Amino acid sequence: MNELSARKIVVASHNEGKLREFAELIAPFGFEAKSAKEYGLPEPDETGTTFEQNAYIKAHAAAVATGLPALSDDSGLMIDALNGQPGVYTANWAEDADGKRDFMRAMTRAEAAMQEAGATSADKRKGRFVAVLCLAYPNGDAEYFRGEAEGTLIWPPRGELGFGYDPVFMPDGYDMTFGEMTPEQKHGWKPGQANALSHRARAFQKFARAKLGSE
Repeated sequence: MNELSARKIVVASHNEGKLREFAELIAPFGFEAKSAKEYGLPEPDETGTTFEQNAYIKAHAAAVATGLPALSDDSGLMIDALNGQPGVYTANWAEDADGKRDFMRAMTRAEAAMQEAGATSADKRKGRFVAVLCLAYPNGDAEYFRGEAEGTLIWPPRGELGFGYDPVFMPDGYDMTFGEMTPEQKHGWKPGQANALSHRARAFQKFARAKLGSE
């Protein structure tokens, strides 16, 4: 059986924002969690067309390279007025011709597309962040944990916390964007608490309950 008894895990990401959030979420469990970047691993090409496929590509590559269980995340923003775009291509919308990422560019592109689609009132600007965690083992086995956070896309962007599209996403039931929330507010969960808020925290909560014995 695939277990985490060694209490060592590879976080299969090079994204500094994601690594910071993973560190915040996994810290209470006493794991040695080093990133793929710390191991000097290259970033694999994300050629999948679903969050699950891309998460597996990253986690499996890191697990095989290190011989340790690897945890990856593939996440994105799905906007109803844009038929679920940008979805798995969320990060790609931030890239310029040289492949450099600028998320103000991405947020502006998303806003222009919503305006073109006539999504000008709050009821037409609904969407969700989706995160899929993949826990992969060196033998190729994998488990998946999915979290979603529903909300409304606002404009102009608000807040300088978080990363990515956080400044334009206001989760349901709140009058703050993810970009205005502290990590504690955004995650909304730690071991022993019932409810998580962010998509990544909700996916991690499922992972923690299944694999780390957390309530």
